[in-house]
Amino acid sequence: MSKSSATNSDWEIDEFDIPGYLSALDITPGPPSLGLLEQLHRAHVFTFPFSNVEVLLGDHPGVKPATVGTQLVGRRRGGYCFEHSQLFAAALETLGFSVRRALGRVRALASPRTHMTVLVDVDGVRYLCDPGFGFSVTGPIPLVEGAVRDEGDREFSIGRIEDEGWPLWAFQRDGEMEHVLDESTVHAADVSMGHLKTSTDPESVFLNHLMVMKHTPEGHVTVTETGMTVRVPGKPTVQESLEPGQVVVNVRALGVALTDQEAEQLIQIVARLRG
Repeated sequence: MSKSSATNSDWEIDEFDIPGYLSALDITPGPPSLGLLEQLHRAHVFTFPFSNVEVLLGDHPGVKPATVGTQLVGRRRGGYCFEHSQLFAAALETLGFSVRRALGRVRALASPRTHMTVLVDVDGVRYLCDPGFGFSVTGPIPLVEGAVRDEGDREFSIGRIEDEGWPLWAFQRDGEMEHVLDESTVHAADVSMGHLKTSTDPESVFLNHLMVMKHTPEGHVTVTETGMTVRVPGKPTVQESLEPGQVVVNVRALGVALTDQEAEQLIQIVARLRG
């Protein structure tokens, strides 16, 4: 098993049910390779939805490793970057990949470091994996200046920028910056702090909007408090306004498991968010 700079015990990867995770992805892994990394990344974003439903319901269990796997795989509640990236990184390390976690700033250098990604070394090349960014890349992209990944109607690229002289990597979609990241060491405490910021700050986007997203065989689907957007390569983007009850129906359709009581609660939250 490969180790990152922060020890595996720091990330408590033994707390994850990796066989259960691989079963959910319907993948039987072999030796570490770029092909396997591509397969795992794609299967992850097509299986587990990006979702802030737990934050809006006010009962988020936190992002400790012991809860993350249960949240995504066992309870099928979806999650955001701190959950997706921790699970993905733990699985890769268990399978023998060399992994480094990274934190980044979303869309602006002045943003807090509240996005988590995974860096993976394969055959002497470091790749950026981003399984927890909602409408993001479906596979790894080399962390190299000028690297490009073409995904039909979208083009992702990597570039170098500086923040007061400090070197950063900029991850871009169609020329627009999605987030910037550095390669400094990340510890589990940093992830807990980032989650605290995004899940409790009154100004956090995760407390003021519903965001559920998933890659599907038909295209990429986004559900917010106002409606649904479907993006299919080669076709016009379709946007549909929905009533609160319909919003929650589509949240469930994307794979976020809700009890009937939670669904009713979410309907009320959606109505409040709409104003």
